Amino acid sequence: MIVCMGELLIDFVALERDTTVGQAETFQKAPGGAPANVAVGCAKLGVPTAFITQLGDDPFGHFLKATLEENGVDTSGVVFTSEANTMLAFVAVDATGERDFAFYRNPSADMLMEVDDLNTHLLEQADIFHFGSITLIHEPMATTTLSAVRKARESGAIITYDPNLRHVLWPSADAARDGIMRGLFEAHVAKMNEGELAFLLEEIALGGAEDMVDAARDLWHDRLKLLIITLGEHGCIAVTLTNYWTMPAFDIVVEDLIGAGDGFMAGILSALHEAGDIDSIMDGESMQAMLRRANAIGGITATRRGGIPALPTLDEIEDIIG
Repeated sequence: MIVCMGELLIDFVALERDTTVGQAETFQKAPGGAPANVAVGCAKLGVPTAFITQLGDDPFGHFLKATLEENGVDTSGVVFTSEANTMLAFVAVDATGERDFAFYRNPSADMLMEVDDLNTHLLEQADIFHFGSITLIHEPMATTTLSAVRKARESGAIITYDPNLRHVLWPSADAARDGIMRGLFEAHVAKMNEGELAFLLEEIALGGAEDMVDAARDLWHDRLKLLIITLGEHGCIAVTLTNYWTMPAFDIVVEDLIGAGDGFMAGILSALHEAGDIDSIMDGESMQAMLRRANAIGGITATRRGGIPALPTLDEIEDIIG
């Protein structure tokens, strides 16, 4: 089973293109949150998947739990609180598909989740445990997240991580670097985009593939076995300590990039789940098949609006992969 943990929220996506959140006049409600997008992406590919979070005991929270269930995600790790509301985000998209965010979480329900709220049975069942950095920003959720990571790892799970950097949520750039690295040190497999890689290395200039590989290896630690860098329309690079692979992107027309990286991550996790361990995908053919699948899912997601509603099914990605 794949177990994902983190934020589950409502994205209100501006219907107008090439605008900002403040300028937009109409919004469409869409369920989202990076780890939740990954969970639904995996479930749509037919992989047993569960999600852990805390939601507000409010209409949005109950809508989100129902959305996960409708998409085949086990919600036995979802709890509710009356102490805070479910997180909301307003999102506008520019002409290239890039996003402008405004978050409402001061605090939100997920930020208040305690260690005692964790479903340890799920953590003990996890073959793969996936998380991000948003739940590492504030206590008590930071301690709760790391406790879940360590419980899953002790039970034999592969730990996967996507920092999903949102500058506006961190108190400072230094705090963001420290917090993101805190999560990275727990991971066996990590995915980040080119901008996040440059940020973690304090805005270094990145050139071609060799520069990316060298930069990725500057982040290496004893647990880490695979670091994947997404490059948007230029595809991705997968790096190990001794090798690397590149994979071009599919030619698509971008609607918006909400959830595209999460769809990509679902492709990685589903391939890891099928392989059963990391070493089994380290040969060239298996690695390239995994990266091609991930690029296909991320690409299809980018052709549609929103996060969870945009994620494709297994049949849809098989159509594009061929």
